[in-house]
Amino acid sequence: MKKLLWLTMLIAVLIVSGCGRPTAGDSKSSGGEGGDGDKYTIRIAHLVPEEQSSHIAAETFKKNVEERSNGRIEVQLYPNGSLYGSDREAIEAVQLGNVEMTIPAVAPLASFNKKFMVFDLPFLFNSNEAAYKALDGELGETLLKDLENNDLKGLVFAENGFRHMSNNNGPIESPEDLKGMKFRTLENPVHTDTFKSFGANASPFAFGELYTALQQKTYDAMECPISLYYTNKFYEVQDYLTMSGHVYAATILLMNNDFYNNLPEDLQEVITEASLEYRDEQREIAQKQDKEFLDKLKEGGMQVNELTDKQKDAFREASRSVYDKYIPEIGEDLVNQALEANN
Repeated sequence: MKKLLWLTMLIAVLIVSGCGRPTAGDSKSSGGEGGDGDKYTIRIAHLVPEEQSSHIAAETFKKNVEERSNGRIEVQLYPNGSLYGSDREAIEAVQLGNVEMTIPAVAPLASFNKKFMVFDLPFLFNSNEAAYKALDGELGETLLKDLENNDLKGLVFAENGFRHMSNNNGPIESPEDLKGMKFRTLENPVHTDTFKSFGANASPFAFGELYTALQQKTYDAMECPISLYYTNKFYEVQDYLTMSGHVYAATILLMNNDFYNNLPEDLQEVITEASLEYRDEQREIAQKQDKEFLDKLKEGGMQVNELTDKQKDAFREASRSVYDKYIPEIGEDLVNQALEANN
């Protein structure tokens, strides 16, 4: 009887130990001695749907990595927030090694590394080209390297594009139009403080639940890039779109740092090369989609208004307090380095 009880307990322990959540250790299987036959699985979890530029370029990344690694790496894509409901959760999962990669907006990274708040300062970049100059240059390289201190490997920056404001009350033409408005922001203190400086009743909220929150009037207004307005059907719950371009929204290709470092050198090179190609393709698609999706937003009933330079200056003036508050925390050198990209 005792022998039977011991055997039952042993089986139960084995079953429980096999039911844990996947970790980075599960992504490698040995195909032979010496490591040359090792095979790896890269799971990429991200929030955007299949038709958005980040996912389209991720499909090319998958193809390139699998082909150039001669099948030693398998890439699995999980779009639409199917694994994690927010960028922050996905970043934490990569940091812990529960998945190998994610493609989040850069803004939530500020919770992990405060230096990344530099990219959230309002009206920092005047154009896509200025943003690329900063992100692909010395500033971007420095920050990508610094992520290793957070157990993350920053591969490249890509883009969501410039962010714009929407609401259901009417066209936004000055900070006064935002006073008291219930405004959803990213889970990032710089973004929240920026819209508070405009006079809005601003607070962060998870992206995956935003459509319902707008539908139920929990929030009156929001802001995001054009591509996300269209692919997430926010035009169904927001009537007015203001082309404010108040923040350039970068995305980032992130990998678990230990996973990357444990790859053979030749496979690290495959990942690096495919990442650079991902960046270039994704940006090209994103810019095309901005034009295409803006037309579709108008067709869907959104009333779109552009801010004049004078109107933008009023928002810039209102947000000076944000620079005053965060420059000491971010570092004046980093902020100046970013601003110089406009020259």
